[in-house]
Amino acid sequence: MSDSSSLPVLFVGHGSPMNAIEDNAWRRGWRRLADKMPKPKAVLCISAHWETNGVALTAGDHPATIHDFGGFPQALFDVRYAAPGDAALARRVAALLAPEPVRLDPARGFDHGAWSVLLPMYPHADVPVVQLSLDRSRSPAEHYEIGRKLAVLRDEGVLIVGSGDIVHNLRDVDFRQGGTPDWAVRFNDTAKDLIVAGDHQPLIHYSGMGHDAAMSINSAEHYLPLLYVLGAQRDGDAVSFFNDDVFAAISMTSVVIGEAA
Repeated sequence: MSDSSSLPVLFVGHGSPMNAIEDNAWRRGWRRLADKMPKPKAVLCISAHWETNGVALTAGDHPATIHDFGGFPQALFDVRYAAPGDAALARRVAALLAPEPVRLDPARGFDHGAWSVLLPMYPHADVPVVQLSLDRSRSPAEHYEIGRKLAVLRDEGVLIVGSGDIVHNLRDVDFRQGGTPDWAVRFNDTAKDLIVAGDHQPLIHYSGMGHDAAMSINSAEHYLPLLYVLGAQRDGDAVSFFNDDVFAAISMTSVVIGEAA
């Protein structure tokens, strides 16, 4: 059974980086969730926006705010999220993943997949943050296994946050026409059903889930952080959803595994 003293683990549908500064329902949902949870000692974030060949971790004391996008208002580029790093946590994560090689990167900052979510959750930037990269040389099952190895951090005051989107396919949507494709809604619903059932194998082996999955997952970087979160789930953990919304071909649906309060 789930240990009531453990922190939950989160998957957050992050959508547009504008959610960091706009007052909308999704941003308010992130804020409400943070208010319900015990304040963590640190956050370990797996973002869609740091892809590497080999596993890497941020290890600097004062990671920079990376503005890894274009075409947005200056106000978004002016954002600085000055949360401290946590080199000790980075070393702890590397130890948990041993004997796999892990690169500690003292120069890497926080990308918008991390700070656009954490800014609303912890606006005072007073919770240390470490980012874990997406090693794209690994299989989906290996991403899931990394999450399983990291689950012990839940008992050490570390909040594990996967930041991406269950559905993310900007190439097959005409934003001028509007509307949400049927396949996006169907796959989001299917994924939710499997998560509630604790049936992770189809979600790991998503290439076998047919057309809806192929369209929804697309290049996979936004989907893979979900597998880390599922890997950190324990028997008896409650599952709940918030910001449960699909528009165009982006799912804002966010998942809480374990008790949030």
